[in-house]
Amino acid sequence: MLEAYVDRARVRVCGLLVHQGAFLLTAHRGLLPEAQPFWSPPGGGWHFGETLREGVAREFCEETGLTVRVGRFLHLHEYHGDRLQAIELFFEVLATDAAELPRLGHDPEHAPDRQLLTELAWRTPRELVRLPPQQVHPILRDLISTDDAYIPQLRLR
Repeated sequence: MLEAYVDRARVRVCGLLVHQGAFLLTAHRGLLPEAQPFWSPPGGGWHFGETLREGVAREFCEETGLTVRVGRFLHLHEYHGDRLQAIELFFEVLATDAAELPRLGHDPEHAPDRQLLTELAWRTPRELVRLPPQQVHPILRDLISTDDAYIPQLRLR
């Protein structure tokens, strides 16, 4: 499933949306053994010709169906695995229509039967801390390891 991403460096743009103390997250398949889900903020590859914020808005819409306003830059995360490598840029996102409900989207670069996204859900820090650490993106582990007072403000260490 991940053939398109191996043995090359990628730049990813991602958005963190918080609502009532919960993060809107996507579950991915194919990253962990035994079909374990990997929970992370919506995001994906930055495209040539678009600004970082345009990329975040596009990726967020593709994966959640939501139109968002991209706020401040929050964090840069470097991922370096055996065959996967990426720089991930995280931005605050704000829903532009409070009545709009998120829905699981798709990755246009993958065929319908080879999608990596499997679920879209609001997850609280309490829910995330109960999951095995490898199932939660490191940026979320950093957030949930801090005082809960920091979560609404999206302060990263």
